Amino acid sequence: MAIDKLNINRASLNAMSLTHDSPLNIEQIERNFREIAPPLSKAEAILESNRCVYCYDAPCTRACPTHIDVPAFIKKIASENLTGSARVIFDANPIGATCARVCPVDVLCEGACVEKTLMAKPIEIGRLQRYATDYVMREKRDIFTAGQSNGKSVAVIGSGPAGLSCATYLARLGYAVTIYDKKTFAGGLDTYGMAEYKMTQRVSIDEAARVERLGVKFIMNTEIGLDVSFDDLEAAHDAIFLGAGLGATTRLNIPGEKLTGVYDALDFIERIKTRDWAGVPIARTVAVIGAGNTAFDAVTQAKRLGAERVLLIYRRTSREMPAYEYEYELAKKDAVEFWWQTAPVEILADEKGSHVAALRCVRMELGEPDASGRRVASIAPGSEFNIPVEMIIKALGQQKMRPLLETIPDVKSDEAGRVIVNKATMQTNNPKYFAGGDCVNGGREAVDAAQMGKLAAQGIHKFVTGEDVEFAGARLPFIEKIYGEMEAAIPVASNNPAASAESLGVKSYGNSSS
Repeated sequence: MAIDKLNINRASLNAMSLTHDSPLNIEQIERNFREIAPPLSKAEAILESNRCVYCYDAPCTRACPTHIDVPAFIKKIASENLTGSARVIFDANPIGATCARVCPVDVLCEGACVEKTLMAKPIEIGRLQRYATDYVMREKRDIFTAGQSNGKSVAVIGSGPAGLSCATYLARLGYAVTIYDKKTFAGGLDTYGMAEYKMTQRVSIDEAARVERLGVKFIMNTEIGLDVSFDDLEAAHDAIFLGAGLGATTRLNIPGEKLTGVYDALDFIERIKTRDWAGVPIARTVAVIGAGNTAFDAVTQAKRLGAERVLLIYRRTSREMPAYEYEYELAKKDAVEFWWQTAPVEILADEKGSHVAALRCVRMELGEPDASGRRVASIAPGSEFNIPVEMIIKALGQQKMRPLLETIPDVKSDEAGRVIVNKATMQTNNPKYFAGGDCVNGGREAVDAAQMGKLAAQGIHKFVTGEDVEFAGARLPFIEKIYGEMEAAIPVASNNPAASAESLGVKSYGNSSS
């Protein structure tokens, strides 16, 4: 993977003249896209790690979808064992450096932290995770090595979080793994779809390079079904993992959608990821349609590119929006305008009939909640109005990969287009195919995809060899269970201890025969 292509020549950037309508120069834009959560210094990391109370049955570990042993990695930071800390992280999550930056920690590990209750400020788990993982990546220390070859081969379709995770664990088991991806760089949405102020491309590409050093082969710029057939994959490999993610942005299906000045949110973000600022489209007034996390990434970045007005258009209210509260707060700080209970019905062209000039909208009225729990939106009669805009970004979510999946025999999908799998093994109805990530869950976090890739690697190994294997974080690592649910791994000895407290030199506060 040609990582050097990502190097930015600052002098040439500053010499560029912007070809769009941004009032900002390159230096100002670069400053606007600096990381919003900078790395911890050594002193900050030591201080923060010593705030942790190292819970036994840690809520943070339970809240993490990959079940990283959070107290363990934080304690190793406190003792300045950064390599050991990174080992704990990467053992449970092969994309731990990416997740340290992009995970919604306020609703996952940090949201569950006991210090949030006790001190009103959770441990900064995400930044501590970044501190440890950045160290080994900066020092180019490979934590794990490939297992001895077992003579088996697996194809992984898609180099996103699920694909990289699955490939990592399989390589550690000795499989010959080949990843196929239609993009130039590996990493999937972590490389092409994350807001630039959260994470640069280099982080996810460096993580993919770590996977490559395990012996995993990457075949990029290759589209399955077009350049390589499924029949070819089945003939060459013992199992196939589908981590293809989702498809194109959902269409508005309104007049004017093909006018110049209308962009898909992911295409817009992908252009930003190049950091070729002169080639990124922007206008004085930008409307973003949608209210998911990608929509908020789009409005915030449009504002940071220099748009004078950025409008978020959503047919319901902030109570029903899918985005996280953190994203909403960030957009408010960037002075984004929110047009709630507003829906587009037409995109109007300029006098030449080729470029966006306005967005025709209607007001929406909310009724009773539907099956998803959100109130049903209906058009308010006679509420039509126009909003003058020069640029429109569509952020309505992504379509499912139905055309691709329908070509695979016995790989079934549900009504929403999500691949149906065994949740424990990630195996599809076709026993040779396994799946994980967005194509299964419909579009969740990178950390969720990483866990699915891990479970799929376990499932593939069981399918190919008949052997059971369990990786770190595959399930919660605790022995205590709800009474009656499962026998304890260690018999409870409190009533009939092998040795009395007194014989061990410990004062007993229990019942005494004296």
